[in-house]
Amino acid sequence: MTQTDSQFRTERDSMGDRQIPSSAYYGIQTLRAMENFPISGINPLTTYVDAGVIIKKATGIVNGQLKCIPQEISQAIVQAADEVLAGKFRDQFVVDIYQAGAGTSHHMNVNEVLANRALEILGYEKGNYKQVSPNDHVNYGQSTNDVIPTAIRIGGLLALSKTLQPALDQAIASLEEKADEFQDIVKSGRTHMQDAVPVRLGENFRAWAQIITEHQNRIYTASGDLMVLGLGGSAAGTGMNTHPDYRARVVQVISELIDCPLEPAPHLMAAMQSMAPFVSVSGALRNLAQDLVKISHDLRLMDSGPKTGLKEIQLPPVQPGSSIMPGKYNPVMAEMTSMVCFQVMGYDSAIALAAQAGQLELNVMMPLIAYNLIHSIEILGNTIKALTSSCIQGITANRDRCLAYAEGSLALVTALNPHIGYLNAAAVAKESLETGKSLRQIVLEKNLMSDEELAQVLNLEQMSGILPLRALDTEID
Repeated sequence: MTQTDSQFRTERDSMGDRQIPSSAYYGIQTLRAMENFPISGINPLTTYVDAGVIIKKATGIVNGQLKCIPQEISQAIVQAADEVLAGKFRDQFVVDIYQAGAGTSHHMNVNEVLANRALEILGYEKGNYKQVSPNDHVNYGQSTNDVIPTAIRIGGLLALSKTLQPALDQAIASLEEKADEFQDIVKSGRTHMQDAVPVRLGENFRAWAQIITEHQNRIYTASGDLMVLGLGGSAAGTGMNTHPDYRARVVQVISELIDCPLEPAPHLMAAMQSMAPFVSVSGALRNLAQDLVKISHDLRLMDSGPKTGLKEIQLPPVQPGSSIMPGKYNPVMAEMTSMVCFQVMGYDSAIALAAQAGQLELNVMMPLIAYNLIHSIEILGNTIKALTSSCIQGITANRDRCLAYAEGSLALVTALNPHIGYLNAAAVAKESLETGKSLRQIVLEKNLMSDEELAQVLNLEQMSGILPLRALDTEID
């Protein structure tokens, strides 16, 4: 490395010399990647950067303890990592998310930033890699091929714990609160978009809470695979150039840094080659997204109107809904939710394609998987948080409209089946639809039931109740 003037420094790699801005903490390999991949203008996600820096902090600690690198360099790398994790130097992680296969470009970006900051800490000029090397010190005993799959795992776990899981907890609690608030409201059920038997509005919300709870459990189960780390596999899963104690120690240190029970992979080659853990988590996210679309569409339908739709509930208006129609408010939070979920489904398809595109000892499509998986987790979490706080928690019910629909539904005739038979019930429904007479009036006119019997059978509160689940009193042969 040589200094050319105050604005630039010269760095050298195996391909030759390049000038780097003196203020830059990234180095020559990052510069080459910036020139090679002007693709999307999207820089790596903060969570993904954090994951890589956490790995470098842990490896710096362990390699120092094992005397694989000098102790003062170990300490400088750890200090540099802590500074990045505290929010410094974020503008130095600049490689486009669509980049060199396996993530080598991003990996070297991380190595160079930490090496150059460590040089400063030790009193050297940036670029003086004879003193602190991105490859020989920051990356000691590592390879892109084991660091990047580990970074995806750590990034996924960080995003889940910080963003998605708290949002799911909040959504479930808010839906349960609305369920209790609306439990005494009877409304018409609908199947095939047609009138169905009465239901409780509260149970609609309780069902959604249960659906999201089940998705939360599926995501938690799938995320267990992210806790198994292949770090220590080095270039091809053989552990070349690593200390015998490195693998177990570094996983333990990362466990402590992120407060998560991690463990070394039983077979390092397998952990490097297979992207199945990421496909599994992505699939669980897609599954959640599909039901979130359904719930957001239900909310829009139930709020449709205000004069020409169902209008059983009122979603809180959060912004004007039209540039031309005064007083119009749209269900924008529910609409936004669907759009984000569509994006997550698209990311899942891309992850599946990338996961099967590996060859032999490596999958080179990991940069795509890294961005799509972590971004899916984070935008889903942010979306659910926003939907909960700006929509679900402010929903009110139109009790009179709900009751009117329930009382006017021809599906009430279903309750008459056990008493007057299916054919008689169908005839009553047909006559009611043709004449406008109520079900009650027609049944009494035809002497099919007494007034007292009819009042008991057409009790809306009783019809819409949820029966408790009871164990069988006797065994079934």
